[in-house]
Amino acid sequence: MKKIVLGIILTIIIIGIGTYKYVVNFREVISDKSKEQIKSNDMLTMMLETEAGTGIYEETTASEWPTDGYVFNTELSKCENGGIVFWDDESKSVKMKSNISDKCYVYFDIANQTFADYIINELYTEDGANGLYYHDGQGTYTNASEEAGDKSYRYSGANPNNYVCFGSDAATCPNDNLYRIIGLFDDDKDGVYNIKLIKSTSYGRYVWNSGNNNNWNATNKPDIYTTLNTLYWKTLSSEWQSKVEQTYQWQVGGMIQERSYTAKQYYDIELKNQTGYEETMPIGLMYVSDYGYAASPENWKTALNDYMFSTYKPDWLYLYAEWTISLSLSNSKFSFAVGYDGAYAGCESIGTSYNIRPCLFLKPNITIKNGIGTSSNPYRITE
Repeated sequence: MKKIVLGIILTIIIIGIGTYKYVVNFREVISDKSKEQIKSNDMLTMMLETEAGTGIYEETTASEWPTDGYVFNTELSKCENGGIVFWDDESKSVKMKSNISDKCYVYFDIANQTFADYIINELYTEDGANGLYYHDGQGTYTNASEEAGDKSYRYSGANPNNYVCFGSDAATCPNDNLYRIIGLFDDDKDGVYNIKLIKSTSYGRYVWNSGNNNNWNATNKPDIYTTLNTLYWKTLSSEWQSKVEQTYQWQVGGMIQERSYTAKQYYDIELKNQTGYEETMPIGLMYVSDYGYAASPENWKTALNDYMFSTYKPDWLYLYAEWTISLSLSNSKFSFAVGYDGAYAGCESIGTSYNIRPCLFLKPNITIKNGIGTSSNPYRITE
């Protein structure tokens, strides 16, 4: 019997890189075979934009379609033999229509999203993913009850990939321009996050204040204020200064020292229930609670005074003995510092020279250009 095939339509549905399903649907077939599946692994090339807005692409061997952070480029995505490729938003996949076997090239552009949105949408998939924890007070992991509860996203653990090149556009980021992300903070609770950076290396050793007390108010500025907001600030070019939130309100009213306090207990008196003085300035230092929450969550019920490397898992924020922004209300000649052994040493004499690492908040409109967050390939940012 003669077989007649009319109106053949070939639809190629690509459901994942490395696995492609070609489903051949016949409108009228005189045969027992109404559907046929053919598998191939060499019919698709996926290209990802390397830097937003540049139109420069590199081939990728990724095993999944990029969704958050990328958009399908309809104009560039084509097939060699006339096939048509398009993005199906419902299935979140690329589909193709052709009447013959074809090889296709699929292009994706970096989406116009802020750096903060990239971290939230791309990197945070669950608590602990990429070292990120969402402090909403509702986690299911160990010590989630110790979260700050401020809906911040914070990096925790030994060595997360949270490096940013700040202050330089050099092809290889200089060590002096490597910064790290403490976390993302939405102080106004309006859904807009500022990224908080800390210099990866020391800016130098400085006293907290050479005067007789640590008072910080509208008329009295300690030496640390001038060191950060005059001396260090002037090392940044106007281009990079423009990326910093220059009117950020830092809590500098101080707190009492309690050697048994955990990260959450310090957070609650340092920031959450702060009624002391706020200083509006572009540059500060890390808070006591920043250091506490940078350790792995299993340590969050541990007193910060006991954060020692010999006993507890590493805290990525530890580098050496250094000052924090917090002054002591227990003694006017002391402020809080991290100790040499990785423990939170508590209060130290304000006239002691300790390392400082400037902290800053990026403006919320800052976008990501490229990078993967390692020290050798840090995130690159732009406005």
